[in-house]
Amino acid sequence: MQALTVETSPIADIRQLILLLDGRSPLLWMRRNQGLAGIGSALRLEFSGPTRMTDAAAAWKQVVAEATVTDPLARSGTGLLAFGAFAFDESSAQTSVLIVPEIIVGREDGQCWVTRIWATSGNAPENPLVLNPLGDEYRIPLLPGALPPEDFRTAVASGIERIRAQEVNKVVLARDLTGRVPAESDLRRAITKLALGYPDCWTYAVDGLIGSSPETLIRADHGSVNARVLAGTISRGIDAEDDRDAALTLATSSKDGDEHEFAVQSVLKSLRPHTSALATSEIPFTVKLPNLWHLATDLEGTLSDGSTSLDLIAALHPTAAVAGTPTDEALALIRELEPFDRGRYAGPVGWVGADGDGEWAIALRCAQVSPTGGITAYAGCGIVLDSDPDRELAETRMKFRPIVEAFG
Repeated sequence: MQALTVETSPIADIRQLILLLDGRSPLLWMRRNQGLAGIGSALRLEFSGPTRMTDAAAAWKQVVAEATVTDPLARSGTGLLAFGAFAFDESSAQTSVLIVPEIIVGREDGQCWVTRIWATSGNAPENPLVLNPLGDEYRIPLLPGALPPEDFRTAVASGIERIRAQEVNKVVLARDLTGRVPAESDLRRAITKLALGYPDCWTYAVDGLIGSSPETLIRADHGSVNARVLAGTISRGIDAEDDRDAALTLATSSKDGDEHEFAVQSVLKSLRPHTSALATSEIPFTVKLPNLWHLATDLEGTLSDGSTSLDLIAALHPTAAVAGTPTDEALALIRELEPFDRGRYAGPVGWVGADGDGEWAIALRCAQVSPTGGITAYAGCGIVLDSDPDRELAETRMKFRPIVEAFG
């Protein structure tokens, strides 16, 4: 593995991170116009199989140990870091990746910085940090893929029957939409629509995986960890009064409450071995997005075992919010009822720094764009005993909306 040289320095504020990106290979982690933009690739690491995340944690420690880093700012997001995206299932044909860009531009609280990274045996990358205008507009239809609506209803009904038979308590089932992006299309257009439409979500782009996720899987920062668990969904109302009623319906729904509690307990069970203190918000609260309401619980804790953010995503994934419970039985049922490979959908996506700190979301509201232009989007629902196939199908339509509108 090649040794890297890393240099971070402050720069004048750049307000348009997306315009710095490569239109075909964007690397981005952003919320409310703050975050990290990556350009080029100084190092790419690939992983697969059941140990993909622990392998990544070990490989990253080696990269860090061999790097020479100059970082006078020494803040979150400066110095050596990698963008990452991991496959949902250990048997997925989709590789999991850590990508170290050649150039990283960060922006937080009005401060901006640039990090340049290169092989120690080579030369520093040159990049004038030009804001490139977006390419031509395009609109593409996304059509039902391997699991069309009627088959999804059937899969949900089968899941309910398996819950009734007490094989699982909850299972998360997804369906897919597919399409094709025109050759030489500028992916920054879709990213821009997601960032503007969903500013409170994590808008991300890593190795062709593009989306805006409302769910923080884990954030590790100098010994503290926090997460936001989302499970339980309802559509926004058509006016202010209807919207308030929708939020109240969600907050008092026993079906959504049960689904949410499974997800919270899943995260607590995974984090407890790594923390000396762990607290949650007392009761679930509703989070408002442009197209729907979610039930949410925030968790905060103190790390006690020196775990990195990569170690933590290995411990957490998959949560009950994206797989179900019990985990092994839910995963087996997903493989049986979903006729496709989820790829990186519902897997961890985010970044890790040299100290192991980082921010990771669950890859939701997303699509994977292949190097040849194929695109697959995914949306899923938590199925419990009280679920209804028609309602779950309607929920997937709501969850597809960000990606369908971004590309269409």
